[in-house]
Order: sequence, then structure tokens, then C-alpha cells
Amino acid sequence: MTDQAMDWQELTNLTRGQPFVVERVRLADNGIAIEGEFEPPQLAQLSVEDQVFVTAFVRCHGSIKEMERIFGVSYPTVKSRLNRITRMLDFVETDPAPPRADVIDRLRRGEITTEQALSELEGRT
Repeated sequence: MTDQAMDWQELTNLTRGQPFVVERVRLADNGIAIEGEFEPPQLAQLSVEDQVFVTAFVRCHGSIKEMERIFGVSYPTVKSRLNRITRMLDFVETDPAPPRADVIDRLRRGEITTEQALSELEGRT
């Protein structure tokens, strides 16, 4: 690789869809580099074509009608592709509930009341 930055499309083409790990990240503005083992974000692991499709979907504000128009395909085709891509992506929980065992352990240690434990277990924090 040259000193020029490699974009995700080139990297995806190079890896041919095989899993890969990033071992070095360099911040462009100040040159700080971090080395380790980093898994690329889920969207970066999609094929280039699927990345384009997801980007178009977001830019269309989720309008399947607009996706039909842009890609020249039918509603079932758009839905099928979205469903296929969805199966490749993990749902990201933005406010995960604590595991039941953690809540019960905290209750046993007296760190929370019974009412707080019930509230957390029912997802009402």
C-alpha cells in the first residue's frame, strides 16, 4: 500500500468479503497512531454494493418508493435486499437493560431496593 489512504471500497475489494482485522489506526490531524486489534464497524463489513444500498436508503429517509425509483427495481426486490442486509447486521441496543443476574446480585448486596430491582427487571429504570 502507498502513503495514500485506502478507502473502504478498495479494502472491501481487496479482502473479497473475507473477515479482516484492523491493527493500526492513525488520527489524520495529529498523526497519533493506536495499535491493537480492531474489528471494523458492521457497515464497513458489508459489500460495496450493500454499503451503497444502505447509504441510499438512509438518504431517502427510508422511503422504499424512492429506492424503487433510484434502483429501478420492484418493492419486493427492495424489501428482500433490506431483509438480507438486516440479517447481516447485529441490532445495536442504545440503552441495554442490565442482565437479570446483575440486578439480583445488587439487590442481594443491598445496593438497590426491591422496588428498584423490579423496575430494572421490567425495563422501567
